[in-house]
Amino acid sequence: MYGGRTGRLPSAPEFADNRRLAALVSSPYQFKAGPYSSHTLVLDSLPAEGHGRRLLDVGCAVGYLAEVLATRGFRVTGMDRCEPAGDRSFDFVEANLDGRLPPLGGRFAFIVCADVLEHLCDPLGFLQQLRILLEPDGKLVASLPNSGHAYFRWNVLLGRFPAHDRGLFDRTHLHFYTWDGWVDLFRAAGFRIKDVKVTGVPLALALPGWNARCTGFLERILFDLARAWKKMFAYQFIVTAE
Repeated sequence: MYGGRTGRLPSAPEFADNRRLAALVSSPYQFKAGPYSSHTLVLDSLPAEGHGRRLLDVGCAVGYLAEVLATRGFRVTGMDRCEPAGDRSFDFVEANLDGRLPPLGGRFAFIVCADVLEHLCDPLGFLQQLRILLEPDGKLVASLPNSGHAYFRWNVLLGRFPAHDRGLFDRTHLHFYTWDGWVDLFRAAGFRIKDVKVTGVPLALALPGWNARCTGFLERILFDLARAWKKMFAYQFIVTAE
């Protein structure tokens, strides 16, 4: 339910439903259905029932979030550079996210930006476009990497700036913001951040060969650290803005 306590975990039925839906989507980019994952917390930041309200999923990829949200009763429009293959239960609009957005047939009650803004040439200009697309009482939910994380700081302190396939040093990231930088960016685009959730380091993805029980235990510790000191230990911020 929207507006819940920061860091609230999904109920057992919600988590099980997310895992079933994840299994339906075949993609090289996995739906992260763990209880501390950014995808779970993005979904937890949105109402459990859509009641036909319009929702825009920006950078939808193959539609792993869009499919889940469509089953909740939202009228979902996915938007990305390339159209996803196969059958889908949501509308799709092809768009260059680094340019002017195409007509989308009106405004949206909710907009989701999961792991998108850091990849864009002009995230400020893009957020300003999204601001116009929101209904007056609409909400923007975004997941944002934290370049102030202890791991990021340690690498920079040692004079290293690696280029990884994913994560905080993803080679396709064009911008690197700390928490204060994200707040300033959203404010400049006309948004106010009303709620923030955090994730810890996704060890199950980083260390797939490790024992699942061990990584689950450590992920819980990292999640609690992130909640206690988000600027230093949050891996991602999941924000709700108006």
